[in-house]
Amino acid sequence: MGRMTQQKNPRRTGGHKPGLPTKEQILEFIQTAEGPAGKREIAKAFGLKGQEKIALKARLKDMAEEGLIDGKKTAYHRMGGLPKVTVLRVVEIEDGRPIAVPDNWDPDDKSQPPRLTLIESRKLAAVKRGDRVLARTEETSKGWRAHPMKKLPARTEGMMGVVELDGADKPWLAPVDKRVRNSSPISDIGGAEEGQLVLAERAGRSERAGVKVVEVIGDPLAPKSFSLIAIAKHGIPHIFPEEALAEAELATRLPLSPDHREDLRSVPIVAIDPADARDHDDAIWAEPDGEGGYNAIVAIADVSFYVRPGGQLDREARKRGNSVYFPDRVVPMLPEVLSADVCSLKEGQDRAAMACHLRISPEGKITKWRFTRAIVNLTNNIAYEDAQAQIDAGDAPEYLAHLWGAWKLLNAARDARDPLDLDLPERQVKLNEQGQIEEIAVRERLDAHRVVEDFMIAANVAAAKALEAKGAPVVYRVHEAPSREKLIALRDYLDTQGRKLALGQVITPGLFNRMLKDIGDETEKALLMEAVLRTQMQAYYGPNNAGHFGLALGSYAHFTSPIRRYADLLVHRALVDAYKLEQPAPKLDLPEGTGLSDRDKQALGQITDAISQTERRAMEAERDTIDRYVAAWLSGRVGETFDTRITGVQGFGFFATIVGLGGDGLVPVSTLGREYFRYDEAAQALVGESSGTRYAGGDRLKLKLAEANALTGALKFEVPDSDGSGVEQRGTRPPPRAKKPPRKTGRKGPAKSPDKGKGAPRQSHDKGKRGRPGNIRHQGRGKKR
Repeated sequence: MGRMTQQKNPRRTGGHKPGLPTKEQILEFIQTAEGPAGKREIAKAFGLKGQEKIALKARLKDMAEEGLIDGKKTAYHRMGGLPKVTVLRVVEIEDGRPIAVPDNWDPDDKSQPPRLTLIESRKLAAVKRGDRVLARTEETSKGWRAHPMKKLPARTEGMMGVVELDGADKPWLAPVDKRVRNSSPISDIGGAEEGQLVLAERAGRSERAGVKVVEVIGDPLAPKSFSLIAIAKHGIPHIFPEEALAEAELATRLPLSPDHREDLRSVPIVAIDPADARDHDDAIWAEPDGEGGYNAIVAIADVSFYVRPGGQLDREARKRGNSVYFPDRVVPMLPEVLSADVCSLKEGQDRAAMACHLRISPEGKITKWRFTRAIVNLTNNIAYEDAQAQIDAGDAPEYLAHLWGAWKLLNAARDARDPLDLDLPERQVKLNEQGQIEEIAVRERLDAHRVVEDFMIAANVAAAKALEAKGAPVVYRVHEAPSREKLIALRDYLDTQGRKLALGQVITPGLFNRMLKDIGDETEKALLMEAVLRTQMQAYYGPNNAGHFGLALGSYAHFTSPIRRYADLLVHRALVDAYKLEQPAPKLDLPEGTGLSDRDKQALGQITDAISQTERRAMEAERDTIDRYVAAWLSGRVGETFDTRITGVQGFGFFATIVGLGGDGLVPVSTLGREYFRYDEAAQALVGESSGTRYAGGDRLKLKLAEANALTGALKFEVPDSDGSGVEQRGTRPPPRAKKPPRKTGRKGPAKSPDKGKGAPRQSHDKGKRGRPGNIRHQGRGKKR
């Protein structure tokens, strides 16, 4: 404190006469103090004694009443400002930088809480949205900044739950997050009733203080609740600020002029989507070129025309990163007036589009491409099933027949490229009009899906190469080759199955495809498919090209879904700059320019890191919600026996999924009887010491459903016959290797995906709204609603 006194004593530096400081001097001291600025520090800094301290107290009270300062006597701060040290809550990641607001902002204060940029600190690991930190604040000419001092326990982690009453009518919060095992005592129930789903937060610093209810959501098993749980748990922004909505409404008034766009309204372009699609951001056309190849157009919604850099819409879209699709709702990246209306390509309506013109050679290769801004008027919006039915019946209109003809060339080139081909089924939850579960089934995979998918891949490749040709910035979709560590783990696993993998050879997608092709037994093939899937790296967005291993492509970007992915919007903006596609400046009160801003070009790495994180967040939320729907679907069938397949093994038990339905559940090792089971990590198996009973990944067996918790999505199974006689093992296996310690793969739980770390991956890379890493083929990939 002595240092502070020396720096700020006005008797030495300010020329002020001894005595009570002015209001201006007090404000200056509070704003520039390096530590707490309370009454004691102010008195010491100005050398006040006796009656002067009493006068200071009165002056500080007057200043507080006048709205000049706020706080307690131990630490004042300038009104509208912040304490020098305070607790902040991270509310978003902007250009890779965490943005935080005061954790406790007086709701009676009608001013907006200040937004602070968190400065990176070696003391702290990377922070994410929702984290709380103790930080030192400072106001600079460029706005508020905060220097983190330490990360605080999350106040809302696992704090969504259901109110329960014990025998003494004491309320408890039962968590809906299956990672949170214990209920918390409720100190303030806030008007909630037993059995209601609520949001809560810690009532104090210690766990003993319990939690207080801050919001009542309602019936935990109501149709809307499963997605709401995921939205709250993962911190997904789902309410648009008024400023963004106002800007969206204004953008709808932008005129479409054929004077500045290519007029493609006479071309029979068609959009092929799921029957329940809510947005249509891509459409296609093709016709023979007379030389054995095809000319084609992939028309994509021109979102960059409406969402301009630096505006409120752009800021909100970047914060969201992507749309999130649940069975009962969509949390869109853009307001619905744009995503479901003005930007959506609809039959019979003029729409702004970014057109990718392609030349497809007789060998199926893309030999030429060009990009224009266009006006389109779709001939048809047709469902996948309807398009396929017309093709199969032989009475398809010419525009569909031409699309299938062009696709056969693209498909032949794809087969020659030999991308990773994993047929992994995808669960589809079908709801009735009341939002109740009608059916959970595997999506059917049609040629119609593949037709659109391959056109999207062609356009994505063309966009990446077109930008590279101009030396322009590119947001790549990167899927790196498997790391050596993952390949070693796969080699060791295959060794336990009597198979070999030589690490000295060049690892290609085709190598994995050939491994799978040689297996005739479908159960064993599914097992190996999951092992290959675990070997894949997680795909991400980035400004530096590292290729796309899964697709077997050297350059790949995302261009085809700017309504629902911010990465695609950035690619569109880069194309606008590179190919001089700027439109005349609008007369409306909107930001000018539709290309990449200078700020975005400089911060592209930070932006792509941020949207890669929002993509993973969306995938986790979608997967959690599907798990809850599956558990709800099964909750009425507890006690029944199901055909299952083991998907993962750990020392504490094994995970299994119901064949044809999905839903991973745990079989604890404690339920397998009195026999001791040894965990063979390299072979991913539990082996009975005395009987030799073996539970390993890929085994099929009948299991009894013991629990199905719809709120957490957790399932638990039991082995009806614990002697292992019901296990349908995968043929003769070599005996476990001896003396060689198993390598740690770090795997926990069910089969993990390259994009999500658990369960089947859903990273989108093309037309499919639930894609696999690098266009890994699977059943039922279709556009989300």
